[in-house]
Amino acid sequence: MSKSFWRNLNAVAMISARDLIKLLRDRTRIGASFIFPFVFIGILGGSLDANLSKDVGYNFLVFVFTGVIGQTLFQSTASGIISLVEDRQNDFSQELFVAPVSRYIIILGKIVGESLVALVQLSGIILLGILFRVPMNLTQLTLMVPGLIICCLFGGAFGTLVMANLSDQRSANQIFPFLIFPQFFLSGVFSPITKLPPLLFLLSRLAPMTYAVDLMRGLYYSGRPEYSKVVLYSPAIDLAVISGLFCVMLLVGTVMFVRNERNK
Repeated sequence: MSKSFWRNLNAVAMISARDLIKLLRDRTRIGASFIFPFVFIGILGGSLDANLSKDVGYNFLVFVFTGVIGQTLFQSTASGIISLVEDRQNDFSQELFVAPVSRYIIILGKIVGESLVALVQLSGIILLGILFRVPMNLTQLTLMVPGLIICCLFGGAFGTLVMANLSDQRSANQIFPFLIFPQFFLSGVFSPITKLPPLLFLLSRLAPMTYAVDLMRGLYYSGRPEYSKVVLYSPAIDLAVISGLFCVMLLVGTVMFVRNERNK
């Protein structure tokens, strides 16, 4: 293989490792990766389960648990990619952006690195699931592994598209929450979205996170009697939509990012 291949592979590995090391050194972020899932799954999911499970016919705590998995992987990777906006302003990334490395390689390294970060954060959610006695077995977890990786990559593509249209950290802090938080509710992380008014139905199906959440639920509930009550589309349909959106968002976002960097 050519020297350029190994140089690019080394660059991807270094960028990815940096993101993972940053997480391991950031105790606040590690703590938040446990606190927020506890609030969402333990408090919100537990209260909804106590009040609604008998009416809807399935365990609401498990419903929220599977939704939080998809949401966390998607959001974590997306927000990590958007951190490139901030990285432009610090010393390390100034060196990174002037290094003889393709901007495409920088994006690839960030997506891989932030996917690893999201998967590490997932361990906190799994531990909470065990703590709250969410039914899980080795077969289910094995079936979900490809979906976990797909959700991370999908979030990375979404983050790339958003990041390419942001000029500074202030814009990122203002715009990203506006784009991501409504998806918590539109994608059905905390509540069913099988029946919605026409406008909310349209918005929910336009929200990329919807398909990440539904994919994880489809894989978890596969073969269970509750499947038809909690899953919107089959995993095959979710995967087809995610694949199409992933290609479009990653291609457009990366091209815009590279063009903007060249124009500086």
